[in-house]
Amino acid sequence: MSINKVILIGSVGNDPDIKQTNDGREIINLSLATNESWKDKNTGEKKEKTEWHRIVIFSPNLVSLTKSYVRKGSKLFIEGSLQTRKWTDKSGVEKYTTEIVLQQYNGNIQILNRMQQQEEDNEIIPF
Repeated sequence: MSINKVILIGSVGNDPDIKQTNDGREIINLSLATNESWKDKNTGEKKEKTEWHRIVIFSPNLVSLTKSYVRKGSKLFIEGSLQTRKWTDKSGVEKYTTEIVLQQYNGNIQILNRMQQQEEDNEIIPF
């Protein structure tokens, strides 16, 4: 038995990038920042590290939710699987990209700051 599951809580770094596949399905790419902070033992100085994660959403329901309610700065809970794909750039060099992928049955998104967005937008967000 094996499990490929990634859970992240972080902030969206850019507005969702919506693209279409050759067969007309929409997919969304976005970046999610997770932060870690600590106090340096030697200097007492506060340190912080930000890690950026590539998120790819294929699930039609999650694409619809993301298009409607997720913007730069949104705080999200993301659940998906880790995938690394190989591709060749324009100059013929092979490259690798690791992404958190949300498919139809193995992905989840929860908007954590929806109450704040709801107050700002003055609308009800159905969940």
